[in-house]
Amino acid sequence: MRLGAEEFLLVKRNVCCVKRFRLTQRLADSTIRRRVALPVSLPLAWEPIPETEEIEVVMIAYLLLLVAVLTRVLPHAGWMNFTAVGGALLYFGARRSWREMAAPLAVLMATDYYLTVFVYHYSFRWEWYAMTWAWYVAAMALGQILLKSRTNIVRAGAATLLGPTSFFVLSNYAVWVGGGMYPRTLGGLGACYVAALPFYRNDLVSTAVVVGVAFGVPVLVRRMSAAQTQTAIVK
Repeated sequence: MRLGAEEFLLVKRNVCCVKRFRLTQRLADSTIRRRVALPVSLPLAWEPIPETEEIEVVMIAYLLLLVAVLTRVLPHAGWMNFTAVGGALLYFGARRSWREMAAPLAVLMATDYYLTVFVYHYSFRWEWYAMTWAWYVAAMALGQILLKSRTNIVRAGAATLLGPTSFFVLSNYAVWVGGGMYPRTLGGLGACYVAALPFYRNDLVSTAVVVGVAFGVPVLVRRMSAAQTQTAIVK
């Protein structure tokens, strides 16, 4: 069936109206969906700008390193091994790249030298600290493996437990082997570990505190900010 000129123009006008209506409807539906779904997607939509977040992470990582050095250098009698070293290394490994790990290693090695020579007034022999320096690297690697791609309570708890425990096992074994303080028997090894239990306890507690604050506070701040923004939008 052929259409006349007037009929053709009428059909064309109707088609254009339908298309315009559908486009307007899609835009309206899209706007409504965004407005309705906004509170649900707030935790993702209101995350920090990548550049700002990167700056904050860098500041926290190196600030924790400074705190770690201060907790070793400043006097804290009665708080044996209660330092921020373990937690700072875990955070640094989780949030910084492998090539940056040379910085905390060098700083902590220098701290060991300073304490040995100028505070304790002993002669410095690097082989006495080889196990400790290897553990510094291992602690950062542990943070990189467990906490870089995904951070949750289980992973943070595992890192908090494995870090101080590995240092407790390795460092006291090194003391038993090369220190001459304990006999080279199983009884001597057991006595070495028993004597170090207060150090292990304090190291475990301090690492838990640092990890909890370093990883937990930013998450809490983001959630509170998202909740406040959601409340403001709803109002």
